[in-house]
Amino acid sequence: MTGSSSNQTRRVIVASLIGTSLEWYDFFLYSTAAALVFGKLFFPTLDPVAGTLAAFTTNAVAFVARPLGGIVFGHFGDRVGRKTVLVVTLLVMGIATFLIGLLPTYAAIGVAAPVLLAVLRFVQGLGLGGEWGGAVLMSIEHGARGRRGLNASWPQVGVPAGNLLAAGLLAVMSVLLTDQAFLSWGWRVPFLLSGALVVVGLWIRLKITESPLFEEVEQKGVKAQMPLLEVLKTHPKALLSAFTARIGVDVAFYTFTAYILVYITKDLGLDRQMGLNAVLLGSALQLALIPFFGALSDRYGRRTVYLGGVLAAAVWVFAFFPLLDTKSFPIIALAAIVALAAHAAMYGPQAAFIAELFSTRLRYSGASMGYQVAGIVGGGLAPIIAVWLHDTYGSSVPVSLYVLAALAVTTVGLAIAPETRDLDLAADLKEARRA
Repeated sequence: MTGSSSNQTRRVIVASLIGTSLEWYDFFLYSTAAALVFGKLFFPTLDPVAGTLAAFTTNAVAFVARPLGGIVFGHFGDRVGRKTVLVVTLLVMGIATFLIGLLPTYAAIGVAAPVLLAVLRFVQGLGLGGEWGGAVLMSIEHGARGRRGLNASWPQVGVPAGNLLAAGLLAVMSVLLTDQAFLSWGWRVPFLLSGALVVVGLWIRLKITESPLFEEVEQKGVKAQMPLLEVLKTHPKALLSAFTARIGVDVAFYTFTAYILVYITKDLGLDRQMGLNAVLLGSALQLALIPFFGALSDRYGRRTVYLGGVLAAAVWVFAFFPLLDTKSFPIIALAAIVALAAHAAMYGPQAAFIAELFSTRLRYSGASMGYQVAGIVGGGLAPIIAVWLHDTYGSSVPVSLYVLAALAVTTVGLAIAPETRDLDLAADLKEARRA
């Protein structure tokens, strides 16, 4: 790789990291607010448990929208380019988040408030559905084969970075303000701040170059006319593997980061700050662990590292809730830190693993579809199911069993996939060249 291409790869990775961090900041801001304030502000006529479930239901709307965003933006990503789509997705997410910060509550406009909240959450899901595939593809299609796991892991770092920023800002507002002020206007500030952050992200993304592999697709005239239909026809096993391999990762993550806030405040009667701080510490550690495990997958293989994380999470989820039950912050923080370390071992190699399953001319659509559809069954339903299970059975054990079952599905997804570390991403283009 030349110095110029190395520099461009670094610029692309930085742009992908910053862009995805901003997108996930917007996304997690909503999830955290749903756990802490949306039930009271947008569903005040319901009892606390029902209000929290309703808030998480609007949260889940985004997970339904994400596959649609993956389909729409994946189509254009395979047709017009990765870079253009990434600029559009950042705008879509940023505008929707800013508008949530301006939204009147139920007390002001009645039932229209939760309806508008759900609509804006749907738009957020559309933007994120197109974001992930483009950011990952730009990172791996610019870099060298032996560093694809590391390169693709940097957009994944956007998840803890965004979560850290969202939880951190809400935590600061929560500390500085009284409960009344926080519920009245304090929660809005991080949403409104998204408008300024998006401007920064756009400026960075507009300065990078298009993926060289997509440019080769254009030059050879081998673009897919209907990418999604071709993916369904030619890559059904890859789609199934991507879908199943992701489910357990999502369920575990949203249990460890979103449901923990509900469990600590509603079931243990602790202050919300304790849960926020524990998630902050775990997310901070992930900033280093996700690229570490991505790089590890370049050496030992995607499936090996991924499976190690699955096994660690499957064991830890049964220690997670008993540790929370101690009501001791150092122990609660330990529970969150180890849980998110196990998640990092799965999430680090995940992006390269999924993207490498698909050919270049269909990669945006295939990777986005496999990744985003799993989000409905995984992250979209995880907090809702966890709340329902604990409320129904009065115990955290069913929640742990639910996470274990989801991780078992992930194990199946890894088992049916090939090891993708050494695959040639441009193999389909070489076939086109010979033709």
